[in-house]
Amino acid sequence: MTATTAESTTPAPTGGHPQRWLILGVICLAQLTVLLDNTVLSVAIPSLTKELDASTSDIQWMINAYSLVQSGLLLTAGNAADRYGRKLMLMTGLAIFGMGSLAAGLAQSSTQLIAARAGMGIGGALLMTTTLAVVVQIFDDSERVKAIALWSTVSSLGFAAGPLIGGVMLDHFWWGAIFLINIPVAVLGLVAVAALVPESKHKQGERPDLLGALLSTIGMTAVVYAIISGPDHGWASAEVLVSASIGVLVLGAFTLWELRTPHPMLDMHFFRNQRFVGAVAGAILVAFGMTGSLFLLTQHLQFVLGYGPLDAGLRTAPLALTIVVLNLTGAGARLLPKLGTPLTIAIGMALVAAGLAAIAVLGGQNGYGGMLLGLVVMGAGIALSMPAMANAIMSAIPPEKAGVGAGINGTLAEFGNGLGVAVLGAVLNARFTALVSTAAVSLPAALAAAGGPAERARISDAFASGLETSQLVGAVAVLAGGLLAALLLRRAERSDAPKAAA
Repeated sequence: MTATTAESTTPAPTGGHPQRWLILGVICLAQLTVLLDNTVLSVAIPSLTKELDASTSDIQWMINAYSLVQSGLLLTAGNAADRYGRKLMLMTGLAIFGMGSLAAGLAQSSTQLIAARAGMGIGGALLMTTTLAVVVQIFDDSERVKAIALWSTVSSLGFAAGPLIGGVMLDHFWWGAIFLINIPVAVLGLVAVAALVPESKHKQGERPDLLGALLSTIGMTAVVYAIISGPDHGWASAEVLVSASIGVLVLGAFTLWELRTPHPMLDMHFFRNQRFVGAVAGAILVAFGMTGSLFLLTQHLQFVLGYGPLDAGLRTAPLALTIVVLNLTGAGARLLPKLGTPLTIAIGMALVAAGLAAIAVLGGQNGYGGMLLGLVVMGAGIALSMPAMANAIMSAIPPEKAGVGAGINGTLAEFGNGLGVAVLGAVLNARFTALVSTAAVSLPAALAAAGGPAERARISDAFASGLETSQLVGAVAVLAGGLLAALLLRRAERSDAPKAAA
């Protein structure tokens, strides 16, 4: 391949590319296809449990197959975008994602659906890296925080629209329709990207690290499999211990390989930067709390409180709408320069933790009214913390490695998503099985096997208790992550101050 110019995106004298806001809208549309998928699936959990006879572990793998494949490939996709062109990778990702959605919609078993979801993860990896990389390239420092906040808002729109769209579709169509709705969005995004987004690449882009991608995917899959299987097989069982050991060993090999290879997908020297490490800690744990809580919340609304899919989707909307309103009004972008990155992240993640705790405690005592307060508080915290963390990560990465930086940011988010579902789901299962002696693998199965109304009530109470415990575990993890991230970022700023003065 012949060398090309460093960047074909020509910046304007001020503010970045002259069509930057229109381009931002186009790439956010492309990103929306990825984000709708996870949230649409969450409201379909009861339908999949009944129609595909899926166990709780099957449902977790339907969610995690997509997240794990995507997180394993994000860094490689970022490298490919930097070398071969971000526009090309955007279009390729949209095409693969659309075909994967078609396969998922036509799946006839849990195994087929899990395989299709894994295929969709490949397209999702290409999309997640290139959208943020393009934002970094076309906006200058004066507008980048605001642009990243709007880019983050798309996550919230997907979070809000997914359950609503999923609820409407499930009320009128079969469950496969929730995947087929991705196809027209992907086609529209493909046409818009081809027409409007400029190509950009860097002539020093590095070769994709295929072995690194393989090792990271195998390692994370093995670790999460151990977490998911723990409640069913026992934490001291051979299956769980072997899986966990393989995961730790493979991730160790991944680290050693990345330190030795001349073209690593993840430059381990980034972890010497305290600003980067602080943002990493926060990004993983805010994704952990947000995705894990949605996984639990939709089950609480439908299984315990008795809402249908559409009603459950409507009742998750206040979380995302709070984020959308705060980001569209620019609240986070205005507060960040005044408060500084460490304090903004600390306040934001403290609010996320408080929201999770309120959902756990008040949601159990007061029904949906108690949940509503927690959702709004949690949304305010995410609106503050997510753009600040994404900007901190991208600021610590050289501009010519914008794709790699976006891959790191996306990997952290996806790993946090998968970990949140796995860990909080495992806590829920462990608590539920400890309170109720049953061989059933899901709440509907346990209720169906119950001997009478009293036993069904006892099983529902046990499930609600498991949900409360899981949410509180998530709240503690998010709060600890926020404090750690703020501390590391503050130390990084203090150590950078003498260098800047010099």
